Amino acid sequence: MVLFIELSTRQLKILELVKKNSPITGEQIAETFGLSRPTLRSDLSLLVMLGYLNAKPKVGYYLGNSLQSDVLWAAKLKDMIVEDIMGAPHVIAVTASVQDAIISLFTEDANCLIVVNSEGQLAGIVSQKDLLKISLGNSNSASIPVSMVMTREPNVIVVSPQESILDTARKLIHHQINCLPVIHKRELGSNGVALEVIGQVTITSMTHVLIELASAQSMEERINHE
Repeated sequence: MVLFIELSTRQLKILELVKKNSPITGEQIAETFGLSRPTLRSDLSLLVMLGYLNAKPKVGYYLGNSLQSDVLWAAKLKDMIVEDIMGAPHVIAVTASVQDAIISLFTEDANCLIVVNSEGQLAGIVSQKDLLKISLGNSNSASIPVSMVMTREPNVIVVSPQESILDTARKLIHHQINCLPVIHKRELGSNGVALEVIGQVTITSMTHVLIELASAQSMEERINHE
């Protein structure tokens, strides 16, 4: 992927100008910035060399394949929502014990478990770290109810199926967590709102998305160059 941070502010402005006014000549670019063409020659040459811009005699500059590919990649990422990537939730009943939770973590190869009540509604979430803390040096930890260890709703960070994966990634990073329950809110009238657990998003699932998009971009670039 192209790293825009390697470019100067002026080079970024040139790319933005070309994007809006393509094709545009070097003279027109220089005039827009109030500079001479020789002053911009090194910037334009670098952008062409990196594949950000293409140039044709008597036509001008237009976006290069590298930049177009990155714009498409970013657009795909921006348009994706949680519903596109969420997996089946790893759930455990609120009445389960810490021992039950530890066994579930291993059998399901999970980083966390979403705790639900008898109606499948969100009650809390418990992580590997939570279970490790309660188990170390505590011989009676196995029989402790998972409800005593979990992070309780409404303190659980959740996402909706229509939320963007970019916002979801920000939540994972900001709160330094590995798993987000995906919930569907159902109105209960005067009794409030029920949070039905319909899926989960993890650091692993987010990584899979990035790998798939990067692989697709690489394949498109290979096809375009053949």
